[in-house]
Amino acid sequence: MKFDLEDDSPKEECGVIGIFAPNEDVARMTFFGLYALQHRGQEAAGMAVADGQTMSTYKGVGLVSHVFTPAAMADLKGHYAIGHTRYSTTGSSSLRNAQPFMIETIHGPLALAHNGNLINSAELRNELMEQGVGFSSSSDSEVMTLMLARNGEGTWEERIKHAMKKWVGAYSLVILTRDCVYAVRDPWGFRPLCIGLLPSGGHAVASETGALQTLGCEAIRDVKPGEVVSLSNSALKVMQALPPIKPSAMCVFEHIYFARPDQIWDGVNVHHVRQRLGEELAREMCNNSMDVGLMADVVIPVPDSSTPAAIGFSHESGIAYNDGFIKNRYVGRTFIEPTDSLRKRGVALKFNVINENVRDKRVMMIDDSIVRGNTTGPLIKLLRNAGAKEVHVAITCPPIAHPCFMGVDMGKHDNLIAHKRTVDEIREFFGADSLYYLSLDGMMRAVGRQGGFCQACFTGEYPIPVDMSSVKTGFEKVTK
Repeated sequence: MKFDLEDDSPKEECGVIGIFAPNEDVARMTFFGLYALQHRGQEAAGMAVADGQTMSTYKGVGLVSHVFTPAAMADLKGHYAIGHTRYSTTGSSSLRNAQPFMIETIHGPLALAHNGNLINSAELRNELMEQGVGFSSSSDSEVMTLMLARNGEGTWEERIKHAMKKWVGAYSLVILTRDCVYAVRDPWGFRPLCIGLLPSGGHAVASETGALQTLGCEAIRDVKPGEVVSLSNSALKVMQALPPIKPSAMCVFEHIYFARPDQIWDGVNVHHVRQRLGEELAREMCNNSMDVGLMADVVIPVPDSSTPAAIGFSHESGIAYNDGFIKNRYVGRTFIEPTDSLRKRGVALKFNVINENVRDKRVMMIDDSIVRGNTTGPLIKLLRNAGAKEVHVAITCPPIAHPCFMGVDMGKHDNLIAHKRTVDEIREFFGADSLYYLSLDGMMRAVGRQGGFCQACFTGEYPIPVDMSSVKTGFEKVTK
């Protein structure tokens, strides 16, 4: 079993990539694209490659650099490829749930990789099982693959369009046939997907612009909600398979936490949004009669996604910025179980304090979110043990009080600390000197617009009606 520290960050499901690059080593290109998406999932990785006639696949449990060795990639030849890096939400982290899923169909080989979560996957699975279809995994991605395989006559674009009418929820897909890569995004636009022109010809599509920039792509744009984009020898072809649903429901947590800071999503740079989140925090605290500039001696982030926000908070408040924590980015990904005595050290295995930067100081600790509440208290204790006189906590989003059904692991209502406690009760539980959350309006001011984003984890207002009694969150595994 994989050792996973009890951190408090929401978990993204996956990163996906698809490439059509004639006369290139697409397997090697896919490897480096997945490497740039490693932050979106560290439990498994895989790719499928086609040469116009045949298709081959390779996948394994672990980091991208561990799964793909030169020997493993030697037989992955072709002009078309898709890849996937996975954090297990629906289903366990076993190899049988690793993606892409590849099957042989009457229409030729088919592979699919998925980022998101279908809220009606149980219903769709039951329909297929009643028709005699068997499953080899517990993933909703396999449900989507088998639905495409069972669709009737017509082109792959027509089969995809037909299946999209039955899929309800979040999906950004890359689909591979023997001679084409398809990029598919749900009509709500929950999860990101972008496409770019390769310098040597051909195109690539990925969950984030950073992966495309790694490959040298130019003319990058988002795949629009409801679009099916075909990458093949017949050049880039775009079909609006379903009308986009207005307003859109993009996941605001891409800006707060998930995406790399160099990501450009919907025309907005993620790093700049995070810096503005910190600025809005400082402004709101001042507007609430707090003399923020006199509250603390130093502003520190909880690395890494909170660093830009801490910089923005420092700039707006006038409080000096400094590093307070050093993060071991790899300890949570080891498959070696710690001893009982080390396990009791909890977050101390993942964070070390730079004592000299906090000793005898009033500390303002900036973090992106609090989900279950397992990390904030121990971090405060680490700071106090290092000699901090006071520890104030400011969070760059509102309290998370509701679960996500669209592909983000936030647990259920009972797991969420803000669902059970008031802000002051949370502050007392953590032992902080003060605790402040950014308002919903303040968060959206930082993002740059008030509409077009899913805010259900804060408000409980879901863009798709959800029957709490019958729909699973899609998360069998809760690690935080």
